[in-house]
Amino acid sequence: MRCLVFLSSLCAWWSAFAVESFRQEVAHRYPSDQSLPKGVMWAVNALPKTLPEMVDAQGRVWPSARVRAVAGEGTAHTWYACDAGLAFRGPEGWQFFEGKDGLPFNEFTCAAVGPEGELWLGTSKGLIRFENGHFAYRQGPRWLPDDQVQRLAIEENGSVWVETPAGIGKIERRSMTLLEKAAYYEEEIETLIKRTPYGYVSPVRLKDPRERSEVTRGDNDNDGLWTAMYGASQCYAYAVLKQLIYKERATQAFEALRFLQMVTQSGEVKPPPGYVARTIRSVALPDPNEGRKERDERFREENDRLWKVYEPRWPMSGDGKWYWKSDTSSDELDGHYFLYGLYHDLVAETEAERAAVAEVVAALTDHLIVHGFTLVDHDGKPTRWGRFDPEALNHDPNWHVERGLNSLSMLAYLAVASHITQEPRFEEVAKVLREKHGYATNAMVPKSQRGFGSGNQSDDEMAFMGFYHLINYTEDSDLRARFAKAFHDYWLLEKDERNPFFHFAYAAVASDLQFETPWRTVSLAPHGDWLEDSVATLHGFPLDRANWPHTNRHRLDVVSLGETQSRSLMGPDDPWRGYRVDGKVLPVEERHFNHWNTDPWQIDYRGDGRTLACGTVFLLPYYMGRYHGFLKD
Repeated sequence: MRCLVFLSSLCAWWSAFAVESFRQEVAHRYPSDQSLPKGVMWAVNALPKTLPEMVDAQGRVWPSARVRAVAGEGTAHTWYACDAGLAFRGPEGWQFFEGKDGLPFNEFTCAAVGPEGELWLGTSKGLIRFENGHFAYRQGPRWLPDDQVQRLAIEENGSVWVETPAGIGKIERRSMTLLEKAAYYEEEIETLIKRTPYGYVSPVRLKDPRERSEVTRGDNDNDGLWTAMYGASQCYAYAVLKQLIYKERATQAFEALRFLQMVTQSGEVKPPPGYVARTIRSVALPDPNEGRKERDERFREENDRLWKVYEPRWPMSGDGKWYWKSDTSSDELDGHYFLYGLYHDLVAETEAERAAVAEVVAALTDHLIVHGFTLVDHDGKPTRWGRFDPEALNHDPNWHVERGLNSLSMLAYLAVASHITQEPRFEEVAKVLREKHGYATNAMVPKSQRGFGSGNQSDDEMAFMGFYHLINYTEDSDLRARFAKAFHDYWLLEKDERNPFFHFAYAAVASDLQFETPWRTVSLAPHGDWLEDSVATLHGFPLDRANWPHTNRHRLDVVSLGETQSRSLMGPDDPWRGYRVDGKVLPVEERHFNHWNTDPWQIDYRGDGRTLACGTVFLLPYYMGRYHGFLKD
């Protein structure tokens, strides 16, 4: 029988603090006439004739007449699902759970207790599990044939069967390690996602979301960035596991980025040396320049008055095989430099390999310096987002929002170039920018924001990559502490986003540092539950990276983010932005995103299950955490 494998995982992990076993959850969909395994019966949802008075220790009384389902009846531990919420009666009395206690929803239809005491609750919009004091919400086609849960049945191994109007679903529990999970994503990247002989990494489209035999690959504006971040994950993997396959993958990513620099110099239309393209596409595909000028003019008129309109946006390579995309952005450069530093330090083992990295980095960095700290395109002008010059960042109001971030990026580029090439001229240029143009001061506040949830997550991703190398490669202890203090303040804005890449990047460079204020010495070590949140996110990442939709705006445990954190600088704010009552964004398995630059405060996620995202979002923090000792195996 064919089934639709959906997803997710709670995997076995080893950390410096604990060893604990979890089980993977995988959802299957079956026809409505599928029979349950022998000995498994649908839970009886009939209510008892008499219900006890529900009064907790605080004297709160819940109306028993509104009970919709009961689980564990006749035992010392009984659950009552009612309109007011979830009530539990144990030996020590009553305990009530509402939205403020983490209960996601309360339109209950059925309930059942599993073999290890876990509680499953069917609702009119999804399935809820309560286990070890935590609620988990399973909603949408990623998990269920239909959101209307009618009946539940639980096997002895903890797998749960769900009857819905659209058929029967099964959420199965299996064991899996995080390393096995990484191998699953890596195999998917190799077989389905990599594009062109160079292996560029970006999402693909599925002809049928129920199987992965036929995909459509296409170029992406950020192919350089996504390929760099994937390559970075393989650099860490090679440093940890020392298996040749990881070096081969990291080297392929490096060569793919190097080709983006080489291809721009091969044709009739070429920018100054050192320039890197956004991406490439085969000339066998339709010409991407057709109708482009009109679209660019319309985009400039409607969305961005600084948008460049010029031709060709896609020049052709000298060998006539490729179109390469121009107008490269700053986030592309951040990705390039992030990979170059890691590849040089962790993978390049011969003089020839290290020299190849140095050549690419020196050419790109010299291009920026020669052109006044701008990335100059084939039209002789800076790209739309390639401005790192003091005149723009310090004096042009159009660039005040980018002042801190682009100052940070430029200092990070120079630090990477200085470290890899060992040429003192790059540090000399950085010193001029710091002392004459205030770039170190600018970098102290790299994000224009109004509190957590504001600003732009793409900028956040760029900043964390920049800080990581800048602090690692800065030899002056006072400067390192200064940059680490800026990183600390930035991390505080991001720490509730449950992002293991952000947590590990910060902890790796700042855990042992201090900062001297006028009043006292401040430790910059990360604090709170950053490691627990990181591991929970790695556990929760769905194996199925298809873009299934999620709806969360109806949830009782979600709080609106409010107007203070509005992203008004980026356009009208989505009113459905918020967080759980624990103060953090929704768990990763209850939403979908392609990359870490997606807004995690968004509540609802659209999708059709036909875009397959890359597993880099798991691979990079997982191997980074292994390399820096936050995760052990």
